[in-house]
Amino acid sequence: MKTILILGAGLSSSSLIRYLLQHAGQQNWQVRIVDQNIESVQKKIASNPHGVALSFDALNPEERRPEIERADLVISMLPARFHVDVAKDCIELKTKLITPSYISKEMQELDQAAKEAGILIMNEIGVDPGIDHMSAAKIIDEIKHQGGKITCFKSYCGGLIAPEYDNNPWHYKFTWNPRNVVLAGFGGAAKYIEQGLYKFIPYHELFNRLDHIEIEGYGSFDGYANRDSLLYRSIYGLDEIPTIFRGTLRRPGFCQAWNILVNLGMTDDSYVLENSERLTPRQFLNTFLPYDTSKPVEYKFDKLFTKGNKQLYDQFDWVGLFENDEAIGIENASPAILLQHILQKKLVLDPEDKDMIVMYHLFRYELDGQELEMTSSMVNIGENQVYTSMSNTVGLPVAICSKLILQGKIPDLGVQIPIKEHVYQPILDELEELGIGFKESWPTLKH
Repeated sequence: MKTILILGAGLSSSSLIRYLLQHAGQQNWQVRIVDQNIESVQKKIASNPHGVALSFDALNPEERRPEIERADLVISMLPARFHVDVAKDCIELKTKLITPSYISKEMQELDQAAKEAGILIMNEIGVDPGIDHMSAAKIIDEIKHQGGKITCFKSYCGGLIAPEYDNNPWHYKFTWNPRNVVLAGFGGAAKYIEQGLYKFIPYHELFNRLDHIEIEGYGSFDGYANRDSLLYRSIYGLDEIPTIFRGTLRRPGFCQAWNILVNLGMTDDSYVLENSERLTPRQFLNTFLPYDTSKPVEYKFDKLFTKGNKQLYDQFDWVGLFENDEAIGIENASPAILLQHILQKKLVLDPEDKDMIVMYHLFRYELDGQELEMTSSMVNIGENQVYTSMSNTVGLPVAICSKLILQGKIPDLGVQIPIKEHVYQPILDELEELGIGFKESWPTLKH
């Protein structure tokens, strides 16, 4: 019997746990799941005899190490900052490890030690990063196999609300960590390369420079730049590519409104507002507007920002920024914390809502003297608020990769990401069987 240890049973673990337990009997696995909320684990295991619920502090090495030692594979679903400590334990105890998170500098530095220990540490195997890597690597390999030279690669992903549940003027609801949404792009410029020219977008312009994308059957999307697209040239073996860009998708209207929040200063997390606990939403907004007691907040806001655009103005009215009835009530809060609290009240998922993951790749390449373009898109809608699209697209790649590792089909060692064909192809094939597939549009080459 093989033993799988899962550290963390939060929202993103639901689909992972379900898949592993469904396959545990046939594969002869025991799935041991650790979380401080043991009732949550027990609920996810239900009556499956192959699951074991454990409750201890997974951040405490003395408590987790005995479980790591008995495991054949560890899956860390803890916050990303804890993965390196878990990885060090896995290296010492010679236990394979999977995390869905980006490889940090500290994790990359463990590559040689992991190889010497004879273990694989697979990272970036969720949705973004994860499915984006695998689907892009597949196309890159296919174009290169045809003899093509890639001149442009643009990739976008977004966690959104499914169309039939899109019922507010922001066309958005929090389907993932709200703090990450509020702080997106904060504290640094976005970097990419366009036609051989390095481009930098400062934070205050990030949501103002948008790409517009159409996906058949799902309409229009806006894409804003992610932090550093340049890193992906070497990852994808495209060091000489003249254009590479990675972005995040939102529905039209969202970025225009979010750009106002950025320029107001409401997304700033670098300082604390005095008397923050006493501020109403209206007073919070007025904190960032010019002092003029003769003009109401609505007038000052509209004159400076929405400038008569009723649709844009209504987004801020709907979310409650002009309300003055009740203090927000959070002490020693940054502007970003107060904004998050206001938005969470309105941009919350209703009980029957379903989320949606959208991914889109665009490639341009030269082949046989012609300039060609192909696109690849994936749209996935969640089942419910337990098995969300975010949970499915994060957890299922992790689960399938776990199966392949335990079957001996991924013999790689060291710190890895899933961009090799023997890794990405079986995972993408099974994801398609599970309803997470790509629609590819290839050009027809005319000789």
